[in-house]
Amino acid sequence: MKRFTWPIAVLVVLLITNLIHTHTFLNIEVRDGHLYGSIIDILRSSAPLALVALGMTLVIATGGIDLSVGAVVAIAGAIACLRISDLGDQGSVTGVLGAVGIAIALALVLGVWNGFLVATIGIQPIIATLILMVAGRGLAQLITDGQIITVNSGPYKMIGAGYWLSLPLSVLIAAAVIVLAVVLVRRSALGMLLEAVGGNAEASRLAGIKARWLILGVYVFAAVCSAVAGLMISSNVSSADGNNAGLLIELDAILAVVIGGTSLSGGRFSIAGTVLGAVIIKTLDITIYTVGVPPEVTLLFKAIVVIVLCLAQSPKFRAMFQRRRPVPVAARADEKVQVGA
Repeated sequence: MKRFTWPIAVLVVLLITNLIHTHTFLNIEVRDGHLYGSIIDILRSSAPLALVALGMTLVIATGGIDLSVGAVVAIAGAIACLRISDLGDQGSVTGVLGAVGIAIALALVLGVWNGFLVATIGIQPIIATLILMVAGRGLAQLITDGQIITVNSGPYKMIGAGYWLSLPLSVLIAAAVIVLAVVLVRRSALGMLLEAVGGNAEASRLAGIKARWLILGVYVFAAVCSAVAGLMISSNVSSADGNNAGLLIELDAILAVVIGGTSLSGGRFSIAGTVLGAVIIKTLDITIYTVGVPPEVTLLFKAIVVIVLCLAQSPKFRAMFQRRRPVPVAARADEKVQVGA
């Protein structure tokens, strides 16, 4: 819990800042049987990022990186919306489920491709996933024919904008996937194996761990998480934009992982920290608009906040200031007396 001290402190500061500018910021009310409020909006907007960051966490735990998650987000939304737009009845639940299944199946293939390049061919992860990052964005634009595909499907809109048990369905879906991941990696030896591969791949291989299959598996999992996030994003706006959907989400995902305390060099990881990091990033986005930061300096302001948070979490950075802290005069006098004695 100690490693979450600074992220939680930053999140509290952001919430208080919003509360100062908007006194009803923390209010949650029920409308038409659904929960509404700024906090609910933060959770809803955090759900897709939390899913992408979750997959990124396991990839980074093995010592890898996945730059293609944004492209997979765009591809999943594009193929699902294209399929739904071709349906005679866009309100058909069966048809929507079929479109969702096609999107996830395609994501599986893309995840296998990334994993094959990294685990079997031996290409550096940043290069292997950069290939799909570029080609995948082109594939998404090819699927949409360079246009924005608009759909009018109630069942599909439920994924990103619907409610169940008074809560946003997207939040419940993200929570279910996160809980499943926690059970798999923390209630079994899988998490320890991932950390072993990320800590020292060669040593883990000599110990009999099948690192190749583990690496392949995490890239497939990351792709599926990105596909589900893409379905949420596209269904929330009832459209697919192959050019802008998921753009730069890979950078926010990596930031969420780092803020959560996971090392980019691989090894130990924290799923809870990653989810907290995703919530902080989305809260920061809302804070920027609430405070009224000019649009031309928005990205710079966001970068400064993230840098401050990362430095505050760094033990070496804090230790540097502790070493430079001036010694009190009384303490120096005591030292002189002891030396003279």
